Amino acid sequence: MSSADDGPVEDFRRVTAAAMRAISRHGDLSVTFTPEPPQMRGEEANLPLPSRDLPAEEMGVVRGEGDAMALKLRHHNATLHANRRPAATAALPVYEALEQARVEALGARRMAGVAANLDAAMEGRCRRQGFGRMTEREQLPLADAVSLLAREILAGAKPPPSARHVVDLWRPWLEARAGKSLADLSDQLDDQAAFGDTVRRLITELGLADEEGAAADEENDGGDEDDGNQEGEDSDAEGDGEASSLEGVGAQDDSSEQLQEAESDVEPGDGEQMPGMGDEDPEMPGQPWQLPDNLRNEPGEKQYRVFCDSYDEVVDAADLCDADELARLRQQLDQQLGHLQSVIARLANRLQRRLMAKQTRAWQFDLEEGLLDTGRLARVVASPMYPLSYKLEEEISFRDTVVTLLIDNSGSMRGRPISVAAISADILARTLERCGVKVEILGFTTRAWKGGQARERWLAAGKPAGPGRLNDLRHIVYKSADSPWRRARKSLGLMLREGLLKENIDGEALLWAHERLLGRPEQRRILMVISDGAPVDDSTLSVNPGNYLERHLRRVINWIENNSTVQLVAVGIGHDVTRYYRHAVTIVDAEQLGGTMMDQLADLFDEDDPRPPGRGRRGGGRRPGGRRAA
Repeated sequence: MSSADDGPVEDFRRVTAAAMRAISRHGDLSVTFTPEPPQMRGEEANLPLPSRDLPAEEMGVVRGEGDAMALKLRHHNATLHANRRPAATAALPVYEALEQARVEALGARRMAGVAANLDAAMEGRCRRQGFGRMTEREQLPLADAVSLLAREILAGAKPPPSARHVVDLWRPWLEARAGKSLADLSDQLDDQAAFGDTVRRLITELGLADEEGAAADEENDGGDEDDGNQEGEDSDAEGDGEASSLEGVGAQDDSSEQLQEAESDVEPGDGEQMPGMGDEDPEMPGQPWQLPDNLRNEPGEKQYRVFCDSYDEVVDAADLCDADELARLRQQLDQQLGHLQSVIARLANRLQRRLMAKQTRAWQFDLEEGLLDTGRLARVVASPMYPLSYKLEEEISFRDTVVTLLIDNSGSMRGRPISVAAISADILARTLERCGVKVEILGFTTRAWKGGQARERWLAAGKPAGPGRLNDLRHIVYKSADSPWRRARKSLGLMLREGLLKENIDGEALLWAHERLLGRPEQRRILMVISDGAPVDDSTLSVNPGNYLERHLRRVINWIENNSTVQLVAVGIGHDVTRYYRHAVTIVDAEQLGGTMMDQLADLFDEDDPRPPGRGRRGGGRRPGGRRAA
């Protein structure tokens, strides 16, 4: 039984759950209220936990999140949606956002109360993501801009006041490119199939379908081996074959000469562009390139390049938002931590016992020299002819250790994965600190979607061919190795901030974290990467081969694994990272992350000497860094 004070809260939960079942027409819908972000899994809905005093603004947000989930259950056909899903990775957020706008518009048009709840929920999301502080168009993700503009057209709901300014910055560009398609969507709300077809046309008009044409040709014509414009997971079959040949070169010899050959000797089907082939509009689908018969690749011309690194930044987490917001985010993390505390704490205690066991002192007794064994003086007193006994402390095999957690802060980690990553990093930092192991927690993302100031500089330079990386990096230090956990605990909450997670360039992030580790004085250095897929940056991949970032990541990993003293291990969330890393594990659910991290670290500590003889000398070989092109 709940107390009298809890009565209104329990009534609100019960009524909200009943309304969701009625709107969705799913009588078996399970509704729970937790501190976690709202999410829907099958017929299980998680809504934000309301405050005890039930402020009207908060009730509207909770109701709106519930109505959005219920409307999707009622009006969304998963099979139709999957059949029309675009192949281009950059197009998926727009495709998903417009489908959610469609189902919400159906409810808003028919029920005024639902429309008010949806407006309240949208206002809450915009405030959390900091839309009101955005002053440039590129700061707002394209998917959010399209979604807000579509809500206005489909349901007559103007963007919330906090987002109105930044949406108006996007409006002329969107209406000029896809105004007719957006208008056509309003006549197709009840026909999901027709709506999906129009959305695909809209995606093409926005220039996000670079991979669509290649995917369609492959289906209709049986595949095109020379197409080099598919990226990420959509080109796994071809990318694996190409990358395996590069890995073979790197595995035969660790010398810098072999590494340079691996970077330059690219096979004809690798999708590289010759000089002069990158002058086309980067927003339009690229064309595959074939090696002319009278030319050959010259050494050093195919290395990974950085067009401009002037706008890259390495920033402390505390500098990315004010102290009040950081405290609020940490409180949100603590609420989620309490939900998983019992599970991860047991795993942390198990890891701590294994580490402490390695640091336990051991003594050798009955020696002829050393420290006098006072515990055996009694027998000497009883029998003076008995010789004195000495002891010596055995050398502890546990080496001074530092661990770096490098966490993918890309947009695909949004929601449950990044929450569990932050929770696991928090628990792990506390556990290892108690064992005398220093921990550094880093994150990597980009400063903007689809290129930032580096891309603007490239456009101003006349779009030179083969520019290389075309985005501004943002590397985040959540906790330095020398900083105690109690000082850095608030910074870990920043991972939950909306708008922080953008795109990921894994290769350069790995080199950055690796170089920080090499500067540490500890004997054992461990680098653990937590990611959910291949590197993706739309700006870079639109004017370079589709496997450009992935190929660089493979070279970096191969160089670290064969030439560095750093022990590298990776944990993939939902994606197979064992094809990149030698020491890796893939998990299906983010809930497994905490236990997997503990097990992987415990296994590394159990290895006495992980490096084979003759390897692991600091500075052996030349690292595959980027070259600045402009």
